Amino acid sequence: MKIKITLFALLLSVASLQAQKKLAGNYGYKTECMGVELDGSETVKAWGNGRNRSDAVEQAKKNAIRDVLFYGLIEGKQDCKQKPLIFEVNAEEKYEDYFNKFFADGGEFLNYISLRDERIGDKISRDRKRGRGSVTNGFIVRVLRSELKQKLIADGIIK
Repeated sequence: MKIKITLFALLLSVASLQAQKKLAGNYGYKTECMGVELDGSETVKAWGNGRNRSDAVEQAKKNAIRDVLFYGLIEGKQDCKQKPLIFEVNAEEKYEDYFNKFFADGGEFLNYISLRDERIGDKISRDRKRGRGSVTNGFIVRVLRSELKQKLIADGIIK
């Protein structure tokens, strides 16, 4: 009788792990600060969700830039600048045309982000979650914050 109960408990735990694995792809992960470089750039762990790995990479890059621009970095190490670059309320909506063009696939945002901090070990053991029909991946990226700030000043978005 003990064997039947143990087997039933084991099957139940495997079933719950399968359900949990599918749910993980739909969870919203936050961008985390990993450190600040002396050149003013920030190394962050950003998460992206997409149909496949390349879509998830592209989305993670956009999420990292968007969080630095509009929300600041709250999670992770405290040495990152927590304040967003843009303080103006509803700036994302006010400058919608500008940011739609900026964040377009293959857009200008790519000039302000780098994957060079990701080591080969990180590429192999990258955080990976799966949901129904989507993939969520975490990537270590460097956001060139000072260059991004200069661009926003030059384009008249911030002063």
